[in-house]
Amino acid sequence: MLEPTGPLPPEIYWRRRVFAIGVLVLALALVIWLVVMVARGGTSPGGAAATSTTTEAAPAGGSGSSAASSTADSDVAPCSDQSLAVKVSVGQPTYRRGEQPVFGIVITNISAVPCSRDMGSGMQQISVQTLDGTRRLWNSVDCYPDGQPDIRTLERGQQAAFTVTWSGSTSQPNCAGERVPVPSGAYAVLAQLGGVKSTAEPFNIA
Repeated sequence: MLEPTGPLPPEIYWRRRVFAIGVLVLALALVIWLVVMVARGGTSPGGAAATSTTTEAAPAGGSGSSAASSTADSDVAPCSDQSLAVKVSVGQPTYRRGEQPVFGIVITNISAVPCSRDMGSGMQQISVQTLDGTRRLWNSVDCYPDGQPDIRTLERGQQAAFTVTWSGSTSQPNCAGERVPVPSGAYAVLAQLGGVKSTAEPFNIA
C-alpha cells in the first residue's frame, strides 16, 4: 500500500517521533547493560589471585590465582609435602611501632598432576622471629589453633594466595603468658603448611 504524499497530519508526525525516541532509548539501555556485563566478567574467577585478610589468625579463604577449586575432588590425590611450595612476603619493608604488618602467603602445586590439600587456618602457620632465628616471637596458631577446613584442589602450577595481619605483639603456645608489643628492630617472617616451610623474609619495625 502506498503511503500518502505531502505533509503528514500532526498526530501521525508526533507518533512517529515518539516511536523513534523510544527505539533510541531502548538501544541505549541495551548498550549500557552490555557494558556492565562485560565489566563484571573482567573480575570473574580465573583472574589475578584474590586474597582475604584476617587479623591475628592464620590466613583463611583466599582464592587461587589460577582459579583453584575450593572443594575436594574425589578423583584427585592429596597433595604431599613434596608436591607443594610455600612462599611468604611482607607488605612493606619497614613498619612503625603500633602499625600492623601484613604478610602474604602463596602455596603452589609444583607437581606434575592435580592434587588437593586442606589449607584452612588451622593448617597454616605464620611465625615471626628474630632476624638471626634464635628467638621465636609470634605464631599465628598460638592463640587461634582451630580453624575452618579449606580444602583446595590445585592443578599443576596453580596457586592459592592468602594474607594475614599481625598485631605486632608476642605470643606463646596455648596463648600462655602476657602478650606485649615487640620492640623496634629487624625481624623475619616464615610460613609453613604441614612440613613445607618457606624461606625467611626480613622486615623492620622502626
